[in-house]
Amino acid sequence: MTISTRDIAYQVDGLGMVAHLARPSGQGPWPAVLIGHDGVGLDAYQRSRADDLAAHGYLALAMDYHGGQTYFGRPDAMLARTMPLLGDEKRMQAIGRAAFDILLAEPGVEPDRIAALGYGAGGRIVLELARTGVPFKAIAVVHPAFPPANAHDWTGKTGTVLLCTGSEDPICTPEQVLTFGRALQEAGLDWRATIHGGAKHAFWARPTHPDGSPAEGATHAEATVPGVGYHPEAAVRAWQAVLDLLDETFTSSGVERA
Repeated sequence: MTISTRDIAYQVDGLGMVAHLARPSGQGPWPAVLIGHDGVGLDAYQRSRADDLAAHGYLALAMDYHGGQTYFGRPDAMLARTMPLLGDEKRMQAIGRAAFDILLAEPGVEPDRIAALGYGAGGRIVLELARTGVPFKAIAVVHPAFPPANAHDWTGKTGTVLLCTGSEDPICTPEQVLTFGRALQEAGLDWRATIHGGAKHAFWARPTHPDGSPAEGATHAEATVPGVGYHPEAAVRAWQAVLDLLDETFTSSGVERA
C-alpha cells in the first residue's frame, strides 16, 4: 500500500514537539494508532513503526515528548529528561492528550477505532491516557514503564491490552508484566503478554556506529543504560504480536492486511 508521511509541529510541556504522521493512500476513513516512543526519543525506528502501520492500513501518529531531541548515546541526559516526567502523571497525561487531539483532528481518522502503541516511557504515556478514560480499542506496550498496578484504575475501561518484554529485561521485568496484567484481569480487561526469551531492554534497537550506520552484533557501541541489548528475533516477533492484536481488533471492519 502506498503511504504518505509528514511532520507535525505542536507545543506541549513547554517544548516545541515534532510528531511523525504516516497515512495510507486514499481518503479513508482509517482506524488510527497513536505511538509513544521510548526514552531515547522519536528516532528512525519509531518513525518506521508508523510507516509500517500505514502500509497495513492504519493512520499512525508517532508523538514527540522530547522537543525534537534524541538521546541515544547520552543516557544521563535521557534520564534527566525522562525520570522527572515519569514521576508526574499530569505531565504525561497532558503530553499524551496533546498528541491524541492532533490524531483525532486528522482527516480520515475514525474516532471510534483508535489504538495505542508505546515503548518504554512512551508506553507509560499511552497507559496514562487509557487510565484517564481515552477509549482505545487496543493498547500494545513494549517494555513499558508501568503505573501502579491498581485494579480500580482500570475498572470500567475497555480494550484489549498487549504487554511485551524480554525475559532478561531488568527495567521492565516479566514479574512486573504479570503483576500489572493481574490488575487488569481483576478489573475485567482482556489482556495478554509476550515474554521473549533471552531478550533485554529495548531489544528492537539495532546497534549503530556513531555515524548512524548499522553495527554488527547485539552490543551497542555507544553508551546506554544497563540492561539494553539487541535481539533480532524478539524484535520481529514483538512487532508481529502488535500487528496481530491490531488485526484481531480491526480487520472485521475492513482493514487491509499486507
